[in-house]
Amino acid sequence: MKAYVAGVGMTRFEKPETRDWQYWDMAREAGSAALADAGITYAEVEQVPVGYCFQPSTAGQRAAYELGLTGVPVYNVNNNCATGSSALMLARQFVEGGIADCVLALGFEKMKRGALGGGADGGDFSTSPVARHYGVMAARHGFEMSPPTAQIFGDAAREHMEKYGTTEAQLAAVGAKNHRHSANNPYAQFQDVYGVDEILAARVVHRPLTKLQCSPTSDGAAAAVVVSERFLERHEPAHRAVEIVAQAMTTDTDESFASGSCVDVVGQPMSREAARQVYERSGLGIDDVDVVELHDCFSINELLTYEALGMCEEGESGKLVESGATTYGGRWVVNPSGGLISKGHPLGATGIAQVAELVWQLRGEAGPRQVPGARVGLAHNIGLGGAAVVTLLRAAG
Repeated sequence: MKAYVAGVGMTRFEKPETRDWQYWDMAREAGSAALADAGITYAEVEQVPVGYCFQPSTAGQRAAYELGLTGVPVYNVNNNCATGSSALMLARQFVEGGIADCVLALGFEKMKRGALGGGADGGDFSTSPVARHYGVMAARHGFEMSPPTAQIFGDAAREHMEKYGTTEAQLAAVGAKNHRHSANNPYAQFQDVYGVDEILAARVVHRPLTKLQCSPTSDGAAAAVVVSERFLERHEPAHRAVEIVAQAMTTDTDESFASGSCVDVVGQPMSREAARQVYERSGLGIDDVDVVELHDCFSINELLTYEALGMCEEGESGKLVESGATTYGGRWVVNPSGGLISKGHPLGATGIAQVAELVWQLRGEAGPRQVPGARVGLAHNIGLGGAAVVTLLRAAG
């Protein structure tokens, strides 16, 4: 049974503590928008997977109760930065498996200001779920005082530079592109435009990554209504629904750790395998894709993901972004929303927000950031620990 996204909604992503709201307020805003976009009421929803990382157990229920008290099952999902796409994947599986005809995937996060702690409790990485990942980093590069997530990705960037000749300017070009894209996105946390030189001159977080190449902490929520084909037959306007053509989640394998490389431990092998599965299941490839929303938590991860998705050969991603192939007028438009770097990164909402952007693009409803003629979109969401989710979407008709 096919699954479709019939409606999407999201809040603006904001710097933590900017607005006096709670996570359930965010969820109500995003969820109500998605239901209205689908033209349905909460009473028609049969299942609700809810993603978040930093709220207590059953926060999913507290959030969903803002939309209605109908007694439907609510599932609380936590998969680090891949949490939103994991909730969406559950929704799709419920529909494709015939368990439900209408599912609401919801993701939100209310975060604290400052850098993420990398999954450690009070700085003790020995008991962290990502201790093995940081152990690989420490064995090769040591452990410094900078934020741990910036360290592990920054070390991956240095490895890529040493092996392939990738330059700091090419890394900064990712940030410049995504900040430029976000200027046209009213939902984005940042809407300022920066050139490559300005990004290189920004404060260094962990060499070679500067602040303007790193995703911020953010508050926000996103939601998507996932429905079956038979549900669409009973509802109008069905032509606005976007098909989930294929989706795959992968987790770490031996390849993540065997090389001792931060490039592998931050998830490039997971992303590559998830993409391979999606291409195989759909019969489509990266050459069929028009628009991509990918997990640029740091500029280097956008480059690593180009390679994992098959957009270029290994080691050629710096040249790809420098060529203009991943912006308007190029072969693909990557992160028209501004991506995590500029749109923001409330962990539980990110994966669903990526799909919201792609739905608007594939409907032709993205306004000044519209990718001309977009018919096929790809979302990529990854979390350390680890999980990578790739989703392929296609416009109706």
